[in-house]
Amino acid sequence: MSAPVHLLAPLAIFAAENQDEFDPNDVTPGVAGFILTVVVMIVVLLLVLDMVRRIRRVNYRAEVREQIAAEQREERLGAEAGEADGEAIDGGAERPGRDDTA
Repeated sequence: MSAPVHLLAPLAIFAAENQDEFDPNDVTPGVAGFILTVVVMIVVLLLVLDMVRRIRRVNYRAEVREQIAAEQREERLGAEAGEADGEAIDGGAERPGRDDTA
């Protein structure tokens, strides 16, 4: 349950009257804040560079896998085409050592 606003207004006025003069130097981060900000920026930069390096590595590996798969498909199709050409040349005759009854 919250108190009505008209009951909190005098409390806010009392707190504002007892507050000291605003000093901008009390709210600045100073040298320590500057150094901490620079350190955080450097860490973030290093993390981004590492992430980019890892993403490139993953992409490169995926490309290599695709190339290998494409080469294997071409070899398989070439071998199947070679078998089909061999059967067409033989006229469908049975080759020695090959069992087509299964």
